[in-house]
Amino acid sequence: MDDFRPISTETLSDAWGALTRHRFALRRRDGTWDEQVREVYDHGHGAAALLHDPEADTVLLVRQFRLPLKLAGQDPYPIEAPAGLLENAAPAERMRAELMEETGYEARGLTHVIDLVMSPGSVTEHIACFIGAYTRDAPSGAGGGAAEEGEDIEVLHIPLPQALDMVRDGRISDAKTVVLIQHLVLSRGVSPDGGIG
Repeated sequence: MDDFRPISTETLSDAWGALTRHRFALRRRDGTWDEQVREVYDHGHGAAALLHDPEADTVLLVRQFRLPLKLAGQDPYPIEAPAGLLENAAPAERMRAELMEETGYEARGLTHVIDLVMSPGSVTEHIACFIGAYTRDAPSGAGGGAAEEGEDIEVLHIPLPQALDMVRDGRISDAKTVVLIQHLVLSRGVSPDGGIG
């Protein structure tokens, strides 16, 4: 038995993604029906990757201007794992292209580790997350993003222990990046003194 009954959908905006208002009935746990209205934003699904250089023990991260953070009164230049929208491509294929565009680096051994939902109360997006390797001293391109899309991306090589400290103290707060750093650390093991194995 379905606990969801759609009533109506109204498109509020479709300039980049689609912002829609949904009226629906939802069966509550006590069996009664409750009519609700919610707005949902759909701009497609994405992919993100954290690359690690095992020789230098650095991770490849990026920093760029984010208007929503500026509007929320937060630091508008968050430190993030490279990411992008799928645009109808396979996640790994799109991520390889996005890595080259944003950072100028090619990924080795790109491995899917998890699919994340970022804000399930209002956004349809899920992000395919990958871990891979790179060589810090061997970029294959310029990186920096797509200028025609207004991107001006700073490429960062942060030692993994420092990146973990930045997660702990909040300097890295982007959810997908936090999960990927923690996944990488856990996959390597953490010693009892908090050091990374």
